[in-house]
Amino acid sequence: MSFLSSERACLEKEDPEIAGLFAKEAKRLQDGLELIASENVASPAVLAALSSVFSNKYAEGYPGKRYYGGCEWVDPAEEMARSRLKRLFGAAAANVQPHSGAQANQSVFLAALQAGDRILGMNLSHGGHLTHGFKLNASGKLYDAAFYGVDEVTGQIDFNRVREAARQHQPQLIIAGASAYPRQIDFKTFREIADEVGAKLLVDMAHIAGLVAAGVHQSPVPHAQFVTSTTHKTLRGPRGGVVLADEEHGVAIDRAVFPGIQGGPLMHVIAAKAVAFGEALKPEFRDHAVQVVNNAKALAAALVDSGVHLVSGGTDNHLLLIDLRQSSFSGQEIEDRLAQVGLTVNKNTVPGETRSAMVTSGVRIGTPAITTRGLVEEHMKPLAGVISDCIADVEGWQERGRKMVAELCSSLPLYDGVFGSKGYAWNGQNNI
Repeated sequence: MSFLSSERACLEKEDPEIAGLFAKEAKRLQDGLELIASENVASPAVLAALSSVFSNKYAEGYPGKRYYGGCEWVDPAEEMARSRLKRLFGAAAANVQPHSGAQANQSVFLAALQAGDRILGMNLSHGGHLTHGFKLNASGKLYDAAFYGVDEVTGQIDFNRVREAARQHQPQLIIAGASAYPRQIDFKTFREIADEVGAKLLVDMAHIAGLVAAGVHQSPVPHAQFVTSTTHKTLRGPRGGVVLADEEHGVAIDRAVFPGIQGGPLMHVIAAKAVAFGEALKPEFRDHAVQVVNNAKALAAALVDSGVHLVSGGTDNHLLLIDLRQSSFSGQEIEDRLAQVGLTVNKNTVPGETRSAMVTSGVRIGTPAITTRGLVEEHMKPLAGVISDCIADVEGWQERGRKMVAELCSSLPLYDGVFGSKGYAWNGQNNI
């Protein structure tokens, strides 16, 4: 019996209630298609690291400078994660300890700003993120937040307006990056604007990190003093965060993460990050990232051909944003309806949003997880057909949708018995 099999057997014996929930989640993943743009499917190697003995180790501090003994094996794991991350993105400095993307951003604020300083971020309803200055987030409470947005006609960033906002508000930090922006982002121009007003530049590349790593999206690293990311979206690792910095600001970031905002790092997660970075350094990962973008473009084109309105008219990356303002349904309603046939999406605001964030006039769709599963361009047209028929409320769309999802999931199994007797099998072997 393998170590992983032993863990499963132990859990099933000691806590069958939790083990049962794991089994149900594994079944949900197997029986449906994950279309949430911020989700992906980690490899068995990543999952194994997450479930490792490193979970037991307290390791406050950094390799070689810990406040606890017994770190002789977790130290090289963290060094490996940092070196792989710097190699992956060509960065001068890297910190792999942030527990999340939100804490990665918070560490940059602590390193670069004083409380009350002004930040300029992307409007949340235009595709920005909570941690870029939203009033209910710490970034909006501790700092004086101003915002730029997209042109509501084109759905794309208008840099003339960004420049005007920067000149008007004179921020100490400009934040580029988004959680629902389907186009390439021009980081060079963002840096030029930041330099014009004497601001530092933070790029939050959480959504596009895997695409940047593979070279299918321009890199922010040469242009920004700080770059943050999660590790679980297009990068396809464990849930967590990282910070990249230029030579000048690396030490400040390390001090901001610890002891600034965190205590003991999660060493099992850091080990899993190292595994994921190693996977992303393989040539096969570029093929996977190219397929992610190709799938998104094919899905967007098929939706447009079916009469579905997309913010900005299409996509350059891994996600697309459906605008439902000409539909009779809200984003929440479409999310619920698609769930009935096994398609998981999330409601999302659109530029010029008039509904609440819990209802919305849009739906965000992404292709990372279905690409990991093995879907390619030829699968996008029937998938778009189900989505468009759902939005148009075409008779019989549910039956067609359930049939399509069932056939695809059966032909492209995700994990083979993740918590069962067959052990682990990874269907993404051609993509990692």
